[in-house]
Amino acid sequence: MKIQRLTLGNKAFSTNIIQGPLAGVSCAPFRKLIWKYSQPAFACTEMLSCKTLLYQSQGSYERYIQKDSAEGPVCFQLSSSDANELGTAVKKVTDLGADLIDLNCGCPVNKIRKRGAGSSLLMTPTKLFNLITAMKQNTHVPVSIKIRIDGKSNDAFNSEIVKVVEESGVDFLIVHGRHWTEHYETPCNYDQIQYFVDNLTIPVIGNGDIACVSSLKNMLATGCAGVMIGRAGVGQPWLIAKLIAEFQGQEFTPPSNQEVGNLFLEHVVDLIELLGNEKFAVLQARKLAKYYARSLTTKNEFCVQVNNCVSLMDLQTCVRNYFGFL
Repeated sequence: MKIQRLTLGNKAFSTNIIQGPLAGVSCAPFRKLIWKYSQPAFACTEMLSCKTLLYQSQGSYERYIQKDSAEGPVCFQLSSSDANELGTAVKKVTDLGADLIDLNCGCPVNKIRKRGAGSSLLMTPTKLFNLITAMKQNTHVPVSIKIRIDGKSNDAFNSEIVKVVEESGVDFLIVHGRHWTEHYETPCNYDQIQYFVDNLTIPVIGNGDIACVSSLKNMLATGCAGVMIGRAGVGQPWLIAKLIAEFQGQEFTPPSNQEVGNLFLEHVVDLIELLGNEKFAVLQARKLAKYYARSLTTKNEFCVQVNNCVSLMDLQTCVRNYFGFL
């Protein structure tokens, strides 16, 4: 149970803590801040549909593929239920600079499941095997699948997934410790993550509820090779650095409120540049506000005020009033 170097396929990393994919969040501006204040093994893109990547204009998927020069390794997460499309998409993101490639097999959203993608793939092991094979045949970088567990359901697919993973040659497995029907209020199931650790010869990355040293130790106690941070990293780009320091018994001083306010604005300014649209970036800031305002006693009031902002200038004024800077 320790923080250590991590080897996945043909790549080695100096730590075994990873920043995971987050829908609507983990584009380049978010990942840039993660790399600025923490040093994860790698960070992940938002989930990108292969159909969008292959059949729509680059403008429709630019935010998903853009990498910042200040970033370290990036794992591109794809979504697909078609082996031919996935193979072509894997070639494309490899050429775009993907350092690793992951297939989403855990998304619980109905529109994704209805397409036969996301968590629905866990019930179709033959299709999943073919998808992994297509990935392996079309790239030289490490490939993974990110799954959910069968939990307390009657699905009982854990053992089937173990078989598929072993036979397909996937380089590593990421396991989120909840069933696809379970919400975040349901505690992470460490026992079923450990089941995959115990029954696979490849590295298993544990994911779910890691936000402090205690939860980090609980996940590492499963024997997993590494851990993946999820929602807790939003608004706290220093979190991985904090976890590593505290795990090693060192003190960590988090940024002041004023510094956090500046980080929030830096995130939004970079979003404006990425999206090429100030209005859209400010709208996204509304979703990010509650994360950056974690430590504010006036958090709810601040979020209400951010919801009224329609320009960067409005947002700057709002942040100045509540975070006390400038």
